[in-house]
Amino acid sequence: MHESGENYLETILMLKQRKGTVRSIDIARELNFSKPSVSRAMGLLREDGYIVMEPSGEIHLTDKGMEKASSVYGRHQLLTAFLQEITGVPEEQAEANACRMEHILDQDVIDGIRGYMKERQALETTA
Repeated sequence: MHESGENYLETILMLKQRKGTVRSIDIARELNFSKPSVSRAMGLLREDGYIVMEPSGEIHLTDKGMEKASSVYGRHQLLTAFLQEITGVPEEQAEANACRMEHILDQDVIDGIRGYMKERQALETTA
């Protein structure tokens, strides 16, 4: 899946958590994209089995979509925390960089960062 598809799925998940319901217009506003661009992307995600769209326009993640969105969002959260801890940059800056990094890092790199963060956390709780 391309970065744009991952971003859409992550945005749907975040909006669902924040607002309870998600429509194309919500996604367009959140990402500052045109409604036609979002409509096209939603069509592709629907065709690939990541979302279902109700007749009312409400968008729901399928199990496949939820799995992918949760994975992307988990990487985002992990990288944000990692960048803040290692570099000391503000959360906004760490989050902006994590958003770009989450799509390009290999899974073994993510796993290594996750292991590092767990080790650091374990050391902090025993200290």
